[in-house]
Amino acid sequence: MDRRVADTPEIDWSRYPLPRVRHHVNSHAYLPASQHLLLPAWYPTVRPDADWATWFANGLPADVLDIGCGRGAFLLRHALAYPELNILGLEVRQTLISWIQGVIDGESLGNAHSEWFSIANGLDWVPGHSVQYAVYLFPDPWPKKRHHKRRAFNDEFLKILHRVLVQGGRIWLATDRPEVDQHQREVLSRSDLFTVSPPLSEEEWPFPFTTDQQMFCDSKSIPYVRYYAERRP
Repeated sequence: MDRRVADTPEIDWSRYPLPRVRHHVNSHAYLPASQHLLLPAWYPTVRPDADWATWFANGLPADVLDIGCGRGAFLLRHALAYPELNILGLEVRQTLISWIQGVIDGESLGNAHSEWFSIANGLDWVPGHSVQYAVYLFPDPWPKKRHHKRRAFNDEFLKILHRVLVQGGRIWLATDRPEVDQHQREVLSRSDLFTVSPPLSEEEWPFPFTTDQQMFCDSKSIPYVRYYAERRP
């Protein structure tokens, strides 16, 4: 993967005032729909299939998954830098999805789309072996032990991504929380689905654009770790 920066246009963010957004949503939004007796209005859409023809200008499925895309800085810059890739962002906060879609429409980004969705419900609507790579960057740490079950990164998460990724496809990972890093490595260590890389240097990390959290960490000199998990056959 090349590191495209020089000719990538930048978005005029002043055109898109960011709405006031609560950092946390109801914790039950991170649980599968099957664990709810009745789905409340604030629960992300449970999707039986994808509408690729509406989501992307070329009508094809996603090449890249941005899981937990947050405010979308990484997703949007990613789409600008790689116009040949269809990039799909997934996020549980509906307000952010509405804002990201406003930017996508305003910038006429035919290769970007964001969906109000919880990864806990799986990705049965994504074709198998179709996604080139996924990014899972600076996830919510859920630091309290009783909330660890809310973490999306678990055995089922790896099975979901193993199914949709192409052979040799990667999950690119980043976090500024040591306990999250430890948790993810523990989940990966008990799985035979992925091979884990050592921590990556700035030069080894393939993306020149950043997430909102990465920009915050850089501004405050907060350390973070980046690595990948590569799909095994």
